Amino acid sequence: MATYLDFEDKIKKIEEDIIVAKTKNDDHAVEILEKKLEKEVEKTFKNLSDYQKLQLARHPDRPYAMDYINGLMTNAYEIHGDRHYVDDHAIVCYLGYIGNEKVMVIGEQKGRGTKGKIKRNFGMPSPEGYRKALRAANLAEKFGIPILMLVDTPGAYPGIGAEERNQSEAIAKNLYEFSDLTVPTVSVVIGEGGSGGALAISIADKLAMMRYSVYAVISPEGCSAILWNDPAKVETAANALKITAENLKELELVDDVVNEPLIGAHRQKDEAIKALGDYFISTLEELKKLTPAQRLQLKYEKLMNLGRFES
Repeated sequence: MATYLDFEDKIKKIEEDIIVAKTKNDDHAVEILEKKLEKEVEKTFKNLSDYQKLQLARHPDRPYAMDYINGLMTNAYEIHGDRHYVDDHAIVCYLGYIGNEKVMVIGEQKGRGTKGKIKRNFGMPSPEGYRKALRAANLAEKFGIPILMLVDTPGAYPGIGAEERNQSEAIAKNLYEFSDLTVPTVSVVIGEGGSGGALAISIADKLAMMRYSVYAVISPEGCSAILWNDPAKVETAANALKITAENLKELELVDDVVNEPLIGAHRQKDEAIKALGDYFISTLEELKKLTPAQRLQLKYEKLMNLGRFES
């Protein structure tokens, strides 16, 4: 059963009416209702607030990393463990093909259902997860294999064990090592990109965001708690933080916006998966036209320009 957000109530009602009309074999009513639905979707989704986009980024039906991996990759082989501690299931690494391209895919995976969420630690990686990601990236670098990274986490796991195993060092090392990779790298925020937990697999030649994804240094909930000590200020915080794909593209903090379906990836998963796959292949073709030295230089310039301002 589909999950509807509060601003999707009218869409929910029309879709329910369509189901009723179809059970009655009333084709004329179905045709009228589908046109009405199309207009309502356009009206609703072309006027979303930043907070509503945050709700879409966290939608429980939104495609996760494994949905994209299963939908795009063939002959996929999973890489486990960091060779130091354990296999962190919040990070998944697969070697396989997207189209005719041999690719290493590294993704942050949220779980579905109680058991899945616990197994994946709600998509919050520990140090061993980031070290597994780095091991997979170094393997790809050794054999000249392009890398696709799928970002989707509320943040790195803040538990005592993670801190004892040097969470900040693991993230910092990834920032350092990923910036020095010579193979083509593409990172896409597919849902929620939270703080350093997202940044650890975001350093790439091209950083993109799905249309309804978000990317922020802190969650709006955390921001409202720190600044106002008031949970009712979450929507105000979401608007102030500039966390949406359009905002970050305008600020030149991300390179591209991947146009997932207007109604959202959670409603049309196949179309969203195809959009991301098409973006990756076309971007990879562009990056392959450059030499490794040129890619490194452009990546360096991009990283050095982050945070600049004009007086």
